[in-house]
Amino acid sequence: MGQTTLNIHPSAGKGGPTPPPPQDLYAKRQQIYPKLAHGKFRSVKWVVMAVTLAVYYLLPWLRWERGEGIPNQAVLADFESEKFYFFFIEIWPQDIHFLAGLLILASLGLFLVTSLLGRVWCGYTCPQTVWTDLYIWVERAFEGDRAARMRLDRAPWGFNKAWRKLGKHTIWLVIAFWTGGAFILYWHDAPTIAQGWFTGEAPLSAYWFAGILTLTTYFLAGWMREQVCTYMCPWPRIQGALTDEHALNVTYRFDRGEPRGPKRKSESWDDRGDCIDCDQCVQVCPVGIDIRDGSQLECIHCALCIDACDEMMKKIGRPTGLIAYDTDVAVAARANHQTPPKYRVLRTRTILYSILIAGIGALLVWGLATKATIEANVLKDRSPPFVQLSNGEIQNGYTLKLVNKLSEPRTMMVSITGIDGLSFSVIGFDHEGDAPIELPVESFGVDRYRILISAPAGAPQRQITISVRDVESGETDINRASFRGPNQ
Repeated sequence: MGQTTLNIHPSAGKGGPTPPPPQDLYAKRQQIYPKLAHGKFRSVKWVVMAVTLAVYYLLPWLRWERGEGIPNQAVLADFESEKFYFFFIEIWPQDIHFLAGLLILASLGLFLVTSLLGRVWCGYTCPQTVWTDLYIWVERAFEGDRAARMRLDRAPWGFNKAWRKLGKHTIWLVIAFWTGGAFILYWHDAPTIAQGWFTGEAPLSAYWFAGILTLTTYFLAGWMREQVCTYMCPWPRIQGALTDEHALNVTYRFDRGEPRGPKRKSESWDDRGDCIDCDQCVQVCPVGIDIRDGSQLECIHCALCIDACDEMMKKIGRPTGLIAYDTDVAVAARANHQTPPKYRVLRTRTILYSILIAGIGALLVWGLATKATIEANVLKDRSPPFVQLSNGEIQNGYTLKLVNKLSEPRTMMVSITGIDGLSFSVIGFDHEGDAPIELPVESFGVDRYRILISAPAGAPQRQITISVRDVESGETDINRASFRGPNQ
């Protein structure tokens, strides 16, 4: 039988201190009731929320003429035809490097914004922030502002509480369903999939992914909220390496606010700070932190605390900006009674990020502008590698794949050179000899042709060149392939 090992603390039974209990790495969520803030940053957040949601929900319905047989959708990831459409840009599987370049550009843009304005992405445009803002707006519409919501949660269940809670969760689920439904529109033609959805003709994957997005939106934006930012998102931990003491962050200016405490109208402002400990900055915070405690992992830099503090400063007749976008070096300078340095946009990291963004962006633009609209790929038969004909010639088989990336059919002139005495034939076409042959290619199509190439057995050259040229535009693609024979 196995033995059980007990880990006994050295001080156990000897009168020593009791070992501390294990630390919880995940705290149980405490309900947060953010108060509605009023001010310029709250107004900016309303505008950003409206614009981003409108783009997400409406963009799949934007039409873009693409030709017969192609969905006329401006933004579409069409897995069936293996293409990604973004307005006038068409990304084929062979162009995946363009998609990689766009992702790199997006990452560098996020790095640049972080080095300038801290976690402004988290506070304004992160999907978790946008949908949480929307859900809180719905919650406030049914249950009232902070104090009313707190009273409602403490109240016993009755008709008033039941209909408000039911109404809120119903609208939450409707929004979540719209979110999941809008997501699948980016992967199928929007009008077609929307019509097929309610008749049961949509693909099973559409129902599956719409269901997943519905549930995740409902739970992440409705129930988990700030826990997503604190425990699930890696960005708060990554952004520390992308910012420095010169970046603008939402900051409590302790040099001006301390010592803080309640103040009566009759009391003097001498020997005290401007902070009257009203807790308005805490009450409007969507993640429930106190910005006066300094930089914190949970802070998403939404700047609502700035609005709340500025409103209070105006009421008590003190200058605004007790909480503001500021740099660590400026706060430290004021604390030491020094003149704070001016904010510097041009710093080593911001210049580096800008250069990289400009360079990669220029490469992408150049690549898109010069992107080939035809492509030829040659695949040689592996088994058998060659066949010796009755007349002594050596024959090799190949598959020629022609790609047409335009919306109209084209004719390609195919010529094969490289070996003296070479001849070739295309299965299905009346052609024999070394003369070029014209092959049709469908619009937005990939056509495959079987080619048999013959050469004299004693020919010294063992490499061929297959040239494909558009008859009308003259655009050309050249491929080289090996030609195998005996003793090779």
